[in-house]
Amino acid sequence: MGKKLYVGNLPFSATEQVLMDTFAQCGKVESAKIIIDRDTGRSKGFGFVEMSTEAEAADAISKFNGADCDGRAMTVNEAKPMVPRDERMSRGGFGGGRSNRY
Repeated sequence: MGKKLYVGNLPFSATEQVLMDTFAQCGKVESAKIIIDRDTGRSKGFGFVEMSTEAEAADAISKFNGADCDGRAMTVNEAKPMVPRDERMSRGGFGGGRSNRY
């Protein structure tokens, strides 16, 4: 089983192929995904890469965290599990919630 990595501070011009080619220097890349804004169709500046082994993932973190990618210092670390949408939006923030103020 592989290890999923978060890759942040990417240039907006970065593509999934660029991620695959870059991280292939550390081993087999199972998948690479750039997150796209659904309203604008433009990259949000981060993505995820899944390496085939834990050792390759650790090598990629040490090699690419802080490394330059088109003038930007990439952030690379272990991806955290996604929190279900209901839990992320259930507290605080503006709008959407019902207020029992009166």
